[in-house]
Amino acid sequence: MTSMNTDWRENSACGSSDADALFADSPHQNQAKIVCAGCPVRTECLAEALDERIEFGVWGGMTERERRGLLRRKPNVASWLSVLKAARSITVSRAG
Repeated sequence: MTSMNTDWRENSACGSSDADALFADSPHQNQAKIVCAGCPVRTECLAEALDERIEFGVWGGMTERERRGLLRRKPNVASWLSVLKAARSITVSRAG
């Protein structure tokens, strides 16, 4: 596990859902991603999955295939949390 603060798990939307649903086969992954859509700690979850190269399941709204593609496109990222938070702040400022 990373040195990242893992307290985010306590606030996750999936904490009270069926964990098996997050490790669904391809046809059911979109249903699993719905759980992530409104999650308050989606960014932290996705960052951990990317930093730790977690291979299975939907994490932070991304499937394993989507995460692999992102990791291939950006192989030199040292901390995904900082990258994702920066991207989120740009998106929020443009929307506001």
